[in-house]
Amino acid sequence: MEHYSLKILTPIIRPTSEVSTKGEYSMGFYLGTDVGGTFTDLWVAQAGARMRVFKAPTTADVMSGVIHAMHLASEHFELSFEDFCAQIERFGHGTTVGLNALLTGSASPTLVVTTHGFGDTLEIGRMRRQTAGLSEMEVCDWLKHNQHPPLVPRERVIEVHERIDANGQILISLDEVQLRAALQPWRHQGIEAVAVCTLWATANSAHELKIEEMVRQELGQVFVTLSHQISPVVGEYARMATTVANAMLGPIAGRYLTALENTLSKAGMRVPILMMTSSGGVLPTSALNDRPAVAIFSGPAAGVMGSIAVGKQRGEKNILSVDIGGTSFDVGVVVDGQPVMRPSIQLAGAELSVPSVDVSSIGAGGGSLARVRFGDLTVGPQSAGANPGPVCYGRGGTLPTSTDADLVLGVLDPDYFIGGRMALDLPAARQAIDTHIAKPLSLSLAAAAWGIREVLDNKMADLLRRVTIERGHDPRDFVLYANGGAGPSHAWVLARELGLSRFVVPAAATAQSAFGTANSDLGFTVTRPIYVRLKAGVTASEKELESLSQAHEDVLAQARSALLQADALDIRFDTTVAVRYRGQAHHLDVPFHETQGQFATAHLQETLTRFEAMYEVLFGRGAGSAQAGFEILSIRVIGRGRLPVPTLVGEGEPMVQVGVRDVVFDDPQHPVATKIYRTTWARPGDRVAGPCIIEYPGQSVVVPPGASASADAQGHLEVELPVNAPEKAMQSTHDQRRQSV
Repeated sequence: MEHYSLKILTPIIRPTSEVSTKGEYSMGFYLGTDVGGTFTDLWVAQAGARMRVFKAPTTADVMSGVIHAMHLASEHFELSFEDFCAQIERFGHGTTVGLNALLTGSASPTLVVTTHGFGDTLEIGRMRRQTAGLSEMEVCDWLKHNQHPPLVPRERVIEVHERIDANGQILISLDEVQLRAALQPWRHQGIEAVAVCTLWATANSAHELKIEEMVRQELGQVFVTLSHQISPVVGEYARMATTVANAMLGPIAGRYLTALENTLSKAGMRVPILMMTSSGGVLPTSALNDRPAVAIFSGPAAGVMGSIAVGKQRGEKNILSVDIGGTSFDVGVVVDGQPVMRPSIQLAGAELSVPSVDVSSIGAGGGSLARVRFGDLTVGPQSAGANPGPVCYGRGGTLPTSTDADLVLGVLDPDYFIGGRMALDLPAARQAIDTHIAKPLSLSLAAAAWGIREVLDNKMADLLRRVTIERGHDPRDFVLYANGGAGPSHAWVLARELGLSRFVVPAAATAQSAFGTANSDLGFTVTRPIYVRLKAGVTASEKELESLSQAHEDVLAQARSALLQADALDIRFDTTVAVRYRGQAHHLDVPFHETQGQFATAHLQETLTRFEAMYEVLFGRGAGSAQAGFEILSIRVIGRGRLPVPTLVGEGEPMVQVGVRDVVFDDPQHPVATKIYRTTWARPGDRVAGPCIIEYPGQSVVVPPGASASADAQGHLEVELPVNAPEKAMQSTHDQRRQSV
């Protein structure tokens, strides 16, 4: 196995007391891990002492990659693996195990039990299952339709005779004899999980509980998920899809997390693994054993939470958190210190009712393939991935990628990729771009490489505009945080396209998701369905207000109990109410600021007024329809509890100039002589002027002409762009395109 130990964060620290000599570290370690498609990142810190980032190749069983990275860390600190584990104070974890299992169809064989007459729910979806998750342009491409089969094939769906109405009244009793006969043929068919989703189980769960009992009698120790427990929402499709996804992931996630925790416990670790959830909080694995679906998007969510942690250090509350990896470009929006959330996620053609940090993604990254199609240059969404990877990797890739273009443009140093641990083949990159892009378009080599970058940057800028301007946010009110291996090299163009005057490269940018898992609060989300319909101009009755108040108090109590069990400090709650105009199919989650659980008339009216304001921001002034009345669908509480995080104070290392090379910025015909600096951790207070490139072992920060970069007290790098850069960039881009034509 190839070894990677990238000590990206290597500050020279001066704690309040002297640090012990090598091999005698007495202070506990704080760990954050993130398992990506190519690398497993490990962030390690000591309070008032040191922090480092280590990378190991991600393995098929996932756990081996995590253990390998931890061995690299223990070797660095000159400790045995057992001594290192014994000194761990916190272990945060994020993984794509569940996500990859659903996307690749490798999840556990699952059986579905549902109400008679509703066995086709997964196939029907919401009348658009064939196009779920596609963009507006992709919907017009019929070849992209129906790419994903139902999560579970129809032959593994059992319909049982029973019926409960919307008020919880039993209309048809559960036919136990019929259900038992339907389950028996599956005893020896390798079924590992069962999803139970009956109609209106959210109003009365008696039948689902009885079905679970019978399933265990007939099928033994299978993993069982009940819809009223994992997804208590109105709407049988979202509830069933979520229940099925959770059941499919249960055996996989359970085996993996149990094995990892047992291995580390035997090695001496005394703390539980804290798993990052899709909603942006961490929870002990014991709280997630029966609900792995809530951690499907743990990796992207952790990256946004890492940006929030950096924002707290810097005093910045409005953040555009971008992460550019090898395959995708991910964007999360933080408003007033809180991540923008979404009530559901779309995955593998299914819509799952899982509250999640709203991370938007497109296929744009360092491995995005560049092609000429019908006379046009396209970049992505297809990617060369890690194997064979870009042409310059020398692993058999033949089509040029964004990384090849950056190498040709001078952004990357062929002899200092990944801190000099991997050499890049510059002649091969030039040949690929010349053959596949330059000659077909009758362009020079430099213009072709520059065109690849321009197309990719514009695709990413379009996504940033969609998640800000199209949602009622002015991007100029935000600070761009550039994360991922390629984020710091493209950030200057993205910031300029949005009209921003600066951007920030966090100290842990190359492993921001791992950093996020180690620096996030505990978080637990509870949802309770409740239906209240209000006519226009009519206030809620006392009975309706009492029902709303009781539901709110119940979810508050449930969230508080879970956080207290995890020894959370400074517990706080954020409540949202799902509101829509009467007759609509979709809702908005509206903040509710009363924390005592009570829904007085004034509180409810304030919530409805806030809903109307949000609606008009999103859909335009005058778009509201208050005369139609309102519908309240559910109440959701996100409880958070503070966890101790390490306080890091470092002197860092100076940015040392190691040379000068030509780099193409806005004019491919006129490259600019650019100073090259190197550091592993920017020394606080250091400042350099552009044009320059600051090379870290895992990333390259591009500082364009007229800009400057300075390091703050924590080693985060802030790049200030020149005044009027957006206007100049637009004019330059226009001129270059006109010349190309």
